[in-house]
Amino acid sequence: MRLRVLGVLSVLCLLVVFLVSGTILGSASRELTQEVQINRVASLNRLAQVAFDAAGDGDTTRLQREMDTYSSLYGEGIVVRLQQATLSSGGLSDGRTDVRDALSRTGLNVSDTALAQLEPFGSGSELIFRPFGSASQVLGGVVLEVDLDTARQKLGGRWLLVAAAAVVLAAVLLLAAARITGWVLRPVLRLNTAVTELARTGRAGRLPEDGPPELRELSRSFTAMARTVSDSIESQRQLIADTSHQLRNPIGALRLRLDVLQLELRTAREHDAADNVMAELERVEEILDGVLKLAAAEHRASEDSVRAFGSFGHRSAAGPVDPYPVLQGEVERAIPAAERAGARLVLAPPPRGPMLVSCQPAELSQMIAELLNNAIKYAPGATVSASVTVARNAVAVEISDDGPGLSEQERTLAATRFWRSPRHATVRGTGLGITIVDELAAANGGRLVLGTATPHGLSARLEFSVAPADSVPGTGGLRA
Repeated sequence: MRLRVLGVLSVLCLLVVFLVSGTILGSASRELTQEVQINRVASLNRLAQVAFDAAGDGDTTRLQREMDTYSSLYGEGIVVRLQQATLSSGGLSDGRTDVRDALSRTGLNVSDTALAQLEPFGSGSELIFRPFGSASQVLGGVVLEVDLDTARQKLGGRWLLVAAAAVVLAAVLLLAAARITGWVLRPVLRLNTAVTELARTGRAGRLPEDGPPELRELSRSFTAMARTVSDSIESQRQLIADTSHQLRNPIGALRLRLDVLQLELRTAREHDAADNVMAELERVEEILDGVLKLAAAEHRASEDSVRAFGSFGHRSAAGPVDPYPVLQGEVERAIPAAERAGARLVLAPPPRGPMLVSCQPAELSQMIAELLNNAIKYAPGATVSASVTVARNAVAVEISDDGPGLSEQERTLAATRFWRSPRHATVRGTGLGITIVDELAAANGGRLVLGTATPHGLSARLEFSVAPADSVPGTGGLRA
């Protein structure tokens, strides 16, 4: 947007400079042309008057002297045709075709004293001429060769001066356009960033009040609206977290009462009913744990996004941490659960040289544990592979299985709260695991990508940027 607006303003500025410069240059050319023309016409008229006197008394001495003096001073040739003779000076001869044509036209009582408008480039001279005589008879004609080279040099100097001024003016206008564009668009870009953050996280920092008055008022209005929306969302999250936490006490009391009640039961039917109630109670506890984890993950994502917005793109660094040891530890902890489900865990060898990522180690462990638990739970009897791969400047922690997997539409919905595939309706779960992983990945500057494993199954990739070299304490770069 900035480049588009700046491009339009730059074109307009250059167009204004071009028009103003063209007007000034045209005016300078016309002014200098008129100046030369007035001077030469005055000289032509004076020579015509002397020639008229010479035609009257028959003495051409004074006329020839005037012509030689003019040519020596200005370096311009003159040809005067009288009835009795033709005089010339300055090297101009009536043998030239253009001079003969001019003298022929003076014989027809035609004069031409106009000069073409001067241009700074080019060379050569022009002829001006006029007849002289009485009211009823043309006695002769005067042809003057006007040398325009000096005038062209003078005009060229003026053009260079105007061109230099135009370059300076264009630079000033372009700089002013850049400053004005930044002044106007900076609040708009900040507002766009704030709207994006508000839509994604429900929170946005306070916008600086700068730019035009209308945009300052818009920034104030947006800040007030964002604060209201953020407070409302935060209250809802806090309500969910408080409710989930407060429900633990009555649920714990219910579990204790059920344990006591089971001691008093006598029949198998009564024991089955108590077991069903206990299973539902455990499901409620699992859902509460999931909701608490999700609330914490969303809070982390919101906090990190607000910090990034407040510093305009700077994300707070976490870690750095080598993901492979974390992955190895979680795989070892998941082996008992995999054995109970009949699944097989396969840990790929570490990549060549540890690659560090900016991520909270505890949250990376939580994300990997959730993905391993999902693979074991929803692909029983499958082979679950875990690996760390490096591609360009990205590090990926991948958990894949060769189970039934999910369709493309199901993968799109997988990160939705409480969503579960219809095929897994009989499998115990809350539908919050993938959502928690997605929020935690975003909070640490990464992302969760769900895809299809080869030849079949589900692939879950946690992708992070490689931690910058200066983020590793006590080293000049990453380990090799």
